[in-house]
Amino acid sequence: MKPKSKPSSDPVVTSESICQKLRGFRVSGMAMALPVRLIEARATDCDYLEFLDGLLTDEMDKRRETLVERRFKASRMPYRKTIDEFDFEFNPAIPKRRVQELASTRFVAQSTNVLMVGPPGLGKSHLAMALGMNAIRQAYTVVYRSAFDLVDEIEAAEKAGQRRKLIQQFTQAQLLIVDEFGMRSMPGNAAVDFLEIAHRRHGNGATIIATNRPVEDWGTMLGDNASTSAILDRFLDQAEIIPMEGKSYRTARRKGGADSTE
Repeated sequence: MKPKSKPSSDPVVTSESICQKLRGFRVSGMAMALPVRLIEARATDCDYLEFLDGLLTDEMDKRRETLVERRFKASRMPYRKTIDEFDFEFNPAIPKRRVQELASTRFVAQSTNVLMVGPPGLGKSHLAMALGMNAIRQAYTVVYRSAFDLVDEIEAAEKAGQRRKLIQQFTQAQLLIVDEFGMRSMPGNAAVDFLEIAHRRHGNGATIIATNRPVEDWGTMLGDNASTSAILDRFLDQAEIIPMEGKSYRTARRKGGADSTE
């Protein structure tokens, strides 16, 4: 007569207990994906290594998206935009091929600047933020500011004794986006501030400037021809100029036409 086997005292392994352990190890991407992966594995008789590889891929994707979200928030871009959303057919004069080349983010790696210049409503902000999102997804650090927010921040930092720290933040970003440049008059010290940023970023980082003012007007806008000349000398030394011409998307939208892209 065989001896009776003792009931096992080992805890029952369940997907819930495994998920709890995964969260304990801070691999929440694997924990979230486990229930679906188990269903797929049982339905397809999945190999153990394939099952593990799938879970690891889920974890990597989760961490990548978390990093993208963190960098997007840090950039202070107001919207997530993409190149695919932009309607090039509405304004065929906008150089689509050149914009798509910039979307590769090679210009960021090469510390090349981009100047988007043209009237309001043509999508300069949309394209600038779309290029910024591409750069974020390629793991570059991005800082976005409107021109007047940038000036106001520097002025506030000056009063708080934090100007040097703020300038360092703007100069260390791998991509700096200055939007709406020329949309309002600048204070007297703006030219000096922009010159310092341009000087420190020259050859060390890429900058996108979106503006409705041709470079010939910048001296008047900044109120300092000498500083403006020095800014342009550095900024245009290695720069891709994207002319924006055509009809306003916003005007068309108000008339029931194309969706706004800016």
